Amino acid sequence: MAAAAAEVAAAGGGGEMVVVRLPPLSQDDPLFQDKKRILDSRNLSCLFQVPNSCSAADAFKVLDRMIQAARIAHMDELELYFTGDDDFGPLSTRNELESLNLLLKILNTLLLTANVGAMGVLQVLRDEILIRLRSLELEDNDQMVVQIRNQNMEDSLLKWGEQHGVKTKLQIAFFEGAGRGMVASENIDVGDIALEIPESSIISEELLCQSGMFLALKDLDSITTETMLLLWSIRERYNPSSKFKIYFEALPANFNTGLSFGIDALAALEGTLLFDDGKLTTCLIPIAGLLNHSVSPHILNYGRVDKVTKSLKFLLSRPCKAGEQCFLSYGKHPGSHLITFYGFLPRDNPYDVIPLDLDTSVDEEDSSSPSVTTSQTSHMVRGTWLSRLRGPPTYGLPHRLVSHLHAILGCNQNESAPEADNKENDRMVLETLLSIFTPMLEGLGEPDDFDRENACWDVNLALDYKDLQRRIVLSIVTSCTSGLAMLDS
Repeated sequence: MAAAAAEVAAAGGGGEMVVVRLPPLSQDDPLFQDKKRILDSRNLSCLFQVPNSCSAADAFKVLDRMIQAARIAHMDELELYFTGDDDFGPLSTRNELESLNLLLKILNTLLLTANVGAMGVLQVLRDEILIRLRSLELEDNDQMVVQIRNQNMEDSLLKWGEQHGVKTKLQIAFFEGAGRGMVASENIDVGDIALEIPESSIISEELLCQSGMFLALKDLDSITTETMLLLWSIRERYNPSSKFKIYFEALPANFNTGLSFGIDALAALEGTLLFDDGKLTTCLIPIAGLLNHSVSPHILNYGRVDKVTKSLKFLLSRPCKAGEQCFLSYGKHPGSHLITFYGFLPRDNPYDVIPLDLDTSVDEEDSSSPSVTTSQTSHMVRGTWLSRLRGPPTYGLPHRLVSHLHAILGCNQNESAPEADNKENDRMVLETLLSIFTPMLEGLGEPDDFDRENACWDVNLALDYKDLQRRIVLSIVTSCTSGLAMLDS
């Protein structure tokens, strides 16, 4: 997105108003047409005017429209697919964090140059955004219990980091079922730097190029920089004089991920959709690698080294209280990816979807169909517990999927048609979905009566994933069954 702008302008009648400009939609965005259509349908733009003298209630009404526009601008493909025409958000924690932080940045910029007359309404808007950011509670903390363990190695790692210029407001802790993580050592607010790591302490391609190994390997055919970096890391791990000796000693001896699943765990995955394609990239960031992932992270955007300080900064997108676990976003990944490469499965992940192999030729031929987008014609489902709209016309199911099925079944809804006809059309769609998902649910079988306490980690992880798949499919079957009951009532 292009840089945002904000300004104070004179209004008609002698009054002044604040003009807030959100970044315009990028035409390079593959979702540009979809986002523009939604903005237009809701009479939203990227420009908003707030009179200096308006009440807080009126200012909040304009702020709500700003937030709606920011949510649309930050939509990803899944959010676009699963958002109905009447769904104004929040769309996801990630989307809400990005939207509110964008507006906070704009208002902070405006406050730097605002006149006295505009300062009041700008401060009201800024304070309200901070209130909303602070209200985003993190459910993951309820699932993770701190364990008391010997932390000599972890203390040594933090001391090593400090000696090499690392600045942190975080401490290392152990969590039941998750291993190590990091907690705030003090209250950290929105925009504060929780962790700062000098570029010189990051194991990167630049570091590799300064080593003798690079000179020895760079001319080999078909060897990638990533492979060379991996080989360099393996050698450095056992180099007693390495600058990174303490860091490598603090790494776990074994990495429990889906890439090291045993036969029993693979057998437990029968009927699921775990092994999607994935690409493993190598980047080692000391200390930061201990931050656990969450779908509701405190740290959302990172990865660019500050050109002035030559350091990588991890700023908070929402507050983290002292003693609370601080979470990072590893990216917008489904559970299958997180299991395969990281060895854990988050709860209520909006990116856990089941793709559907449906004929999309009707969508392609009928450009007036509401299920058509310029960016995708494939269809999918996810747990209906993530939907806020449970009744007709979608019954908690994706609006685009329901519209698509109406089209291919030749039973499009018509407001002028008799209610009985529209109910029969809904019935055809719900029964079609039941015919797809009921066999899928049967194929996943009943929950295993398995002694998980004595099972290997990989079997437990595989069973957790199978339970997730079963839960998603069951939610679809339940929503369809409930919808049919509504039609009969």
